Amino acid sequence: MSRIFSPGKLMLTSEYVAVDGALVLAIPTKLGQELFYTENEDQKSLIVWEAYHQNQVWLKAVINYKNWEIFETNDSKASEFILKTLKNVQNLSDTKLKSDTSYHIKTNLQFPSDFGLGSSSTLMNNLAEWANIDAFILNEISLGGSGYDVAVAKEKSAVLYSRFPERTYHKIDFNPSFKNELIFIHLNQKQDTREGISHYKSKPTSTELINDYSKLTKMIVNSQNLEEFSELMTIHEQKLSDFLGIPTVKEKYFQNCPSFVKSLGAWGGDFVLASKFGDYESYFKKQGFPRIFSWPDLIN
Repeated sequence: MSRIFSPGKLMLTSEYVAVDGALVLAIPTKLGQELFYTENEDQKSLIVWEAYHQNQVWLKAVINYKNWEIFETNDSKASEFILKTLKNVQNLSDTKLKSDTSYHIKTNLQFPSDFGLGSSSTLMNNLAEWANIDAFILNEISLGGSGYDVAVAKEKSAVLYSRFPERTYHKIDFNPSFKNELIFIHLNQKQDTREGISHYKSKPTSTELINDYSKLTKMIVNSQNLEEFSELMTIHEQKLSDFLGIPTVKEKYFQNCPSFVKSLGAWGGDFVLASKFGDYESYFKKQGFPRIFSWPDLIN
């Protein structure tokens, strides 16, 4: 079987404001999603789809792509999403799902599904690479969102990304000298990004806020030391807290933490970023958050 791989991502800056075009800094994770495929000229027009989570089977489906009928599945709802996405692939591709060829496609999500590292964006990019189509268009018509996560999956690199006035992004080498002082803490739950964006969208759009976050992102990328980086992360978190009318994650869970604590992506779940201090592992475990990762543990 041939293999395609896309890395997961973490969004370091401009969560929510990204949908209105603020500049985003996002970085790739070591773990991502694999897609394996074979093609069989059997004149049956079938797609045999197998999805694995950390090498454990999660979804199986057999789909006829001539009439888009699901012959077999162990999860109807998930299979309907795959069917919808593959229809979009067919419409965008010049070569795939056009004849009587049958396809065996197997995906493997390497990270826990509650990590929020981009199970959907990595799938969209893998399918786009397989079908030689535009990953951003496939993502937009299948899922929506700002698209920064697709840029990371596509480039397999840290990126600076902006959605408006037109999509622009470029690879950067984000390798801060103090990276070994940074830690990622998982909040034991996956946050619904669409719900968070809906709350953000209920607020009046602020050009000033968008510009402020673009400037903050540039300053964060150019941080020379941990002290400067920490201060900018604190400003970033507080400014968005004031706009959303939601307490920061530090106010909610870590009030006496001697480090900054910065949400990464939708607030309330997934990962947060902090820096090492004293017996930091014991501190976060006592707060109920035992899943702690260093930069080299998680980031490419």
